[in-house]
Amino acid sequence: MTDNIFATSVFFKLAIGGSDLGAFHTCSGLGAEVEMETYAEGGNNGFTWQLPGRITWTNITLTRPVTADTMKIARWLNETIRRVEPKDGEIVALRPDLSRIISWQVHGIVPVRWQGPSFDPASSEAAIETLEIAHEGLEPS
Repeated sequence: MTDNIFATSVFFKLAIGGSDLGAFHTCSGLGAEVEMETYAEGGNNGFTWQLPGRITWTNITLTRPVTADTMKIARWLNETIRRVEPKDGEIVALRPDLSRIISWQVHGIVPVRWQGPSFDPASSEAAIETLEIAHEGLEPS
């Protein structure tokens, strides 16, 4: 009956091209939008046709405190800088006990932006890193 319980403390594991890039605390941007084209048929004044067009996939943004896994991101970015090659990957939402909630296969991933931490000795907040990726599509798995 645990399927009916809402996840209150979730983290996300990211793997790209078979490489585990570690766990993230937040994941946003899992979405798509279908462009709709309007077509007005001659002689039909009651409505216009709404025809689906291309799908646009939103960029996915993941954040986490800086950990030893930050080096995994740095290695992946360096590899990508030398040769940009879209790779497939997976995002897995996990409960604190590491049981899987849901996962998504993500196709054709490329990095868009990495934002490193701001270190401020006057602040007691954790140093946070942000990774933004673009992709060619995703599907639940």
